[in-house]
Amino acid sequence: MIIAPQNDGLIDFDATKAKLEQIVVEHGGDVSDFKTRAEILQLFKDVLQKGRARAETLLNEDGLGILCAIRLSYLEDQIITLIYRFAIEHVYPAENPSSSEHLSVVAVGGYGRATLAPHSDIDLLFLLPYKQTPWGESVVEYILYMLWDLGQKVGHATRTLNECVRLSRSDMTIRTAILEARFIDGEKKLYDELIEKFDKDVLRNTSAEFIAAKLAERDARHNQQGNSRYMVEPNIKEGKGGLRDIQTLFWIGQYAYRVRRARALIKAGVFTEEEYNRFKKANNHLWTVRCHLHFLTDRPEERLSFDVQRELSTRLGYRKRPGQNGVERFMKHYFLVAKEVGEITRIFCSALEEDFGQSAPGINRFFAAIPIPSPFKRRKVRNAEGFLIDHGRISVESAETFTSDPRNLLKIFELADRENVSFHPDAMQAIHRNLNLIDNDLRNDPEANAIFLRILTSRNDPESILRRMTESGVLGKFIPEFGRIVAMMQFNMYHHYTVDEHLLRAVGILSEIEKQELGDEHPLAHDFVLDIKDRLVLYVAVFLHDIAKGRPESHSTAGAKVALELCPRLGLTEEQTEQVSWLVLEHLTMSQVSQSRDLSDRKTILDFCAVVQTMEQMRMLLILTIADIKAVGPGVWNGWKGQLLRTLYSEAEPILTGGHSQKSRDARVAAMKERVASRLSDWNAADVENYLNLHYEAYWSRTDVDSAVEHAELIRQADKENQKVATAIKPYEFEGITEITILAPDHPRLLSMIAGACAAAGANIVDAMVFTTTDGRALDTILINREFDEDRDERRRANRIVDLLVQVLKGETRLPPLVKQKEGHKKRFKTFRTKSKVSVNNELSNRSTVVEVEGMDRSGLLSTLTRTLSALNLDIASAHITTYGERIVDAFYVTDLTGAKITNPDRKKAIEERMMEALTGKPKEEPKR
Repeated sequence: MIIAPQNDGLIDFDATKAKLEQIVVEHGGDVSDFKTRAEILQLFKDVLQKGRARAETLLNEDGLGILCAIRLSYLEDQIITLIYRFAIEHVYPAENPSSSEHLSVVAVGGYGRATLAPHSDIDLLFLLPYKQTPWGESVVEYILYMLWDLGQKVGHATRTLNECVRLSRSDMTIRTAILEARFIDGEKKLYDELIEKFDKDVLRNTSAEFIAAKLAERDARHNQQGNSRYMVEPNIKEGKGGLRDIQTLFWIGQYAYRVRRARALIKAGVFTEEEYNRFKKANNHLWTVRCHLHFLTDRPEERLSFDVQRELSTRLGYRKRPGQNGVERFMKHYFLVAKEVGEITRIFCSALEEDFGQSAPGINRFFAAIPIPSPFKRRKVRNAEGFLIDHGRISVESAETFTSDPRNLLKIFELADRENVSFHPDAMQAIHRNLNLIDNDLRNDPEANAIFLRILTSRNDPESILRRMTESGVLGKFIPEFGRIVAMMQFNMYHHYTVDEHLLRAVGILSEIEKQELGDEHPLAHDFVLDIKDRLVLYVAVFLHDIAKGRPESHSTAGAKVALELCPRLGLTEEQTEQVSWLVLEHLTMSQVSQSRDLSDRKTILDFCAVVQTMEQMRMLLILTIADIKAVGPGVWNGWKGQLLRTLYSEAEPILTGGHSQKSRDARVAAMKERVASRLSDWNAADVENYLNLHYEAYWSRTDVDSAVEHAELIRQADKENQKVATAIKPYEFEGITEITILAPDHPRLLSMIAGACAAAGANIVDAMVFTTTDGRALDTILINREFDEDRDERRRANRIVDLLVQVLKGETRLPPLVKQKEGHKKRFKTFRTKSKVSVNNELSNRSTVVEVEGMDRSGLLSTLTRTLSALNLDIASAHITTYGERIVDAFYVTDLTGAKITNPDRKKAIEERMMEALTGKPKEEPKR
């Protein structure tokens, strides 16, 4: 139990009680009068508001979140006590109470721990001796209505002593709530009987059952929250490494070791003094962030979303440093604390298993990731002195295993990978206590570096082993450059994970590609990955590609320098080092070219080939690009991006091979048409031939077979029904997007009209593919952000967008007023800072002028940009829309109305100025005289 602090100026109990008495006197003792109750309620509102304001002031002064939570709990205790006593003394006084007319007001759940966030629920148990009486029911009702009228959310139950015990046996939630029961006011003897009876009839001999249930709950919660403590918008309460994990440990500690305070776990042998201090420090930091979050948002918000992170970082005093702004430093600290919670959990589990594993073998499955591989519970590891397998997990025979040879701090991870076993909590604890053995001597030891490279390039599961190395602290100590980016977040909406987590996931994806597990998604990479000449180079490049994030200069340039310094230490040759450095330097090139350039323009392909130079480098760059994009987060990779990468590869291949491509462009287009034709088996031959001749070469290069078949059916149905405008909708649940395809007569302003209609309907376009057909029609496909979880709801929303779109294209609705209604910056984007940039370039294409814009996304932006280009009398030949979270990079290939490039300097400058105005929403500032 946590001891409540001194009043701290939160509430004057006696003065408040005196004011209540005064109100009663002023109203002649009539407490049932409406005005009397209104005055009483207002008094409590004032007390609660002033108390919370005082708690926030103290939090800003001392920065102690746990103390703030205790203060708020104390404030709530005093208010509930005042309400209860007022109820039994003035509203429902019992002159001669019977034995059943007794009541104990008990705090349970989180409130029972005597810690309360500013907007947390109030969990109360109204404890009765026997059965409910009219008096008890009335008192409880009065208390609840008063709390509800105060604007508080109250979780409550009214139960007898026996009901509490009986329900606790069958319901783990009720059992957990009563485990933390804390007396507030009323009949103290009744509360004491509950604790005694609960301990005797419920807790005794049921520790194993409770531990298993709570760990299972924790695992289910982690899965629901994304099963990573490195999500860039974490849930501070329910997420992995959050407060609920700490609370779960304390619940188990209370239950298994019969303690009421966390410090008692030292005496129980669970924590050392130092480990307990780490536990306390992590708990305080999480409470500090949570209390500030509630005060900032003025609601029970538990998610550290982007729109609160910046202001929170300011409130908590994080300042900008070279390469990292204040919000990124704040979030890095948060993730390090979440990582610390994971380490504390492992220490705790080690003690649990030692104390309860023998009597409750079922617990073991929550500590071991895989079944025990042999009938022997303990065995030595072959060819590895000092290591053993204990219940299917690797451990060490003694602490001397590390002190006698520090290389064993790396060797244990290699053995875990080789033996396909998880880690014993004792081993992880021993590793943590010996991290000081990782020094420059070990870092420069050839054998130690060889061990690390074997782990990194393992054909088993390198991602999992590297993640355990990170969580234990070994990887960050052995590779200091990696240690700099551990728990580092990038403050943008594009990246879903911290930098270190992103790199580990990328290695895992590379491993899956190499193991031929992603052939359906990445057929090209699947075909040639096994022919890569030097897989070591590829793995090291994937591991290092974002290693220099958080530095003042470009992370690609800085990362290439890091590779040049680090690779020789790891044991790579000069040639391998140069290749890794080049891959890190160019790791964004292939995605940028494929997504923002016209791949049917030969200049684009020639420029790309000048960068990659060889087929081997292009193959490695392609695989690195796939791993990088997929590791960004769920929904970032999609089939379009895969098709664009394959097209870029296919277009570059004949140039890099000196014209001797495995397949010429004509042959590839012919093969694509043949595959589509085979899927249209129910069509007659003439219709198939007509359809295949309907598209230009660029279409067949940039479209996958499934999409081409769907387009064929859409066009056929439109022709059959003589529709000028036809549409199709396809929601993607996992990717979080919805695809809308539009077939309409081609028009210079068509893309602008489509974008405007989407903006008017509140839909945000994140990608677009634009094609024209040989019969003068346009086939445009756009991807919009998904709004609903259920497909049927999302389809309904998409149909509304399509209906509006068709009306606009048919001229039945005027677009500008609709756009004006809906345009405006999204509130969520306001927290970000993105530089705006516009360039007009004639060097990127031999046919067109490329207008490239980069800046902050907002609703209706694409409509504004395309409308501006049309107003400038420019014809959009192709548009390449790329969205990176809150940031857009759009490239428009344009010509004048005669089909020529824009060469006049004054006109180019005018285009830049007008597009910048459209991008920022601000007119150009006139120079001061």
